[in-house]
Amino acid sequence: MTQEKSLISGNIFNELIKLAIPIMGTSFLQMAYSMTDMIWIGRVGSRAVAAVGTAGFFPWLAIAFIRISQIGAEVGVAQSIGKDDIKGAKGFARSALQLDFIIALLYGIFLILFRKPLIGFFKIEDAYVVNRAIDYLSIIGLGTVFSFANPVFTSVFNGAGKSKPPFLINSVGLIANMILDPLLIFGIGPLPGLGVRGAAIATITAQLIVTIIFLLYVKKDTLFLSEVKFYNLPELMYIKKIVKLGFPATLQSGMFTIFAMIIARIIANWGPIPIAVQKVGSQIESISWMTAHGFATALSAFVGQNYGAGKIKRVYRGYFTALGIMSIIGVCTSLLLILFAKPIFTIFIPEDKAIVQGVIYLRILGVSQFFMCIEITTTGAFNGLGKTLPPSLISIIFTGLRIPAALMLSKPEILGLNGVWWSISLSSVIKGIILVIWFGIVIRKQKITEDNNLEP
Repeated sequence: MTQEKSLISGNIFNELIKLAIPIMGTSFLQMAYSMTDMIWIGRVGSRAVAAVGTAGFFPWLAIAFIRISQIGAEVGVAQSIGKDDIKGAKGFARSALQLDFIIALLYGIFLILFRKPLIGFFKIEDAYVVNRAIDYLSIIGLGTVFSFANPVFTSVFNGAGKSKPPFLINSVGLIANMILDPLLIFGIGPLPGLGVRGAAIATITAQLIVTIIFLLYVKKDTLFLSEVKFYNLPELMYIKKIVKLGFPATLQSGMFTIFAMIIARIIANWGPIPIAVQKVGSQIESISWMTAHGFATALSAFVGQNYGAGKIKRVYRGYFTALGIMSIIGVCTSLLLILFAKPIFTIFIPEDKAIVQGVIYLRILGVSQFFMCIEITTTGAFNGLGKTLPPSLISIIFTGLRIPAALMLSKPEILGLNGVWWSISLSSVIKGIILVIWFGIVIRKQKITEDNNLEP
């Protein structure tokens, strides 16, 4: 007997909150991996932070490739369960994990073989930053199978409405990372400090632990996954559907990272401190980003199951309930970054020059947090419908426009480095507004169609 959680009945607010809290917790855990690294690496110095930040673009790019299987698993499993099609849920879960494993192997090999030219793309003149970034990327490349597998396992559980197990399992990984980070970065007793390399080793070790626990849990749990034969050949029908669902999100995530890398190259003209500031700033911003992403994932599962069950009115009400919750969180985050920028940034890099630039960055970023939250939440709703193209299209267009905007606004006679920060913030404002309007039009049409079908 399976224990997938049906989301097609019950109080909408309660169902969303119960599903979203563990997912948001899992998102925070994923964020905490990088944030823990930054806190400890920040004690080594801003050049070490710049090294991790530079190499960190490629694990970030990996998210794009993970998204193929992640979105396919999440939406496919949710809609299958909404239709009471457990065979389909098994097929989506198995095929997504198999596809994810193949992509992970290829990406890991790519990172290891091309680590030097990849870091060389940023044209950083500081030899220490370059060498440590190469070291970090080499080690992270060895752990790609684990860093790819864990998000997809998590998405399968989320799509089935069981968000608590991934949260608990990922918690173990975070605890392991928090223990290993200071030990490996600074050393203890006869063990020498490994600095940046220690942070990378701590991260992949923690991810390995999480993967092992997922595999053990799947064998014992009564979720349909326990019946899935992962060693069977992938089924082309499910692979095609997974790619169709996941490819727009993959393209969006990949292009987002590529645009961010180009922005980082522009920022590098101002030296290693702005690079470190952006890395730390993005970690701080990820508090709201991960909260929104966690709620969007819950909304995606909710919308997927109800859409699969043909309950469009419930989808409609669920979306606006989620939007209201995330609007409150977005406003609070904006106020937090604007009013408390200095004490927050000081936690990460206690260097005067970095703090001055970091405070400016956080305050400019604070302007866009509300809009970013509603954008990400709406993306989750689109994904639940299986319509992954609209949010991907909006993201690619307006994130891409950050580059010409950054080049123009960062001219010395205009805003200088602050122009880069404003190009990032303002694009998020525009994306949030357009995407909410677009989804409103789509869901209203769906709702009107359902109303007409119900008329005698």
